[in-house]
Amino acid sequence: CPPDWVVLQVSEQVVLEGDTVKLRCRCWPEISVYELRFYHEDKEVMEHRNGTELSLSPLQLQHSGRYRCSFGGSSRGSPWSESAPVTVTVHGEHPTADT
Repeated sequence: CPPDWVVLQVSEQVVLEGDTVKLRCRCWPEISVYELRFYHEDKEVMEHRNGTELSLSPLQLQHSGRYRCSFGGSSRGSPWSESAPVTVTVHGEHPTADT
C-alpha cells in the first residue's frame, strides 16, 4: 500500500469523557494486510492481525492527542506504510445548566 494511500478515519474528532471513539485504518485500494499498528502520539497502542478498527472506550482526558496507523505488507519483507496523524480531543462532561 503506497504511503499516500493509508488513511486513518475517526468516528468523531471532538468527544466527551465516557464516550466511545472508533479509529479505522484503511488502504486504497484494499489489500491483504499482514500487520496493522495504531499509535497514540509516539507510543504503540495496539497491534492487529485481524481487523482494521480500534475502539477507545470509555474515553478519558488522556486519550486526547494525535493518532496514526501503519500497515505491514502481506508478506514479512514488505515495507510499512503510515497514515497522516489525526487529532482527537476529549473534553470533560457537559456542564449542567442552572435554571
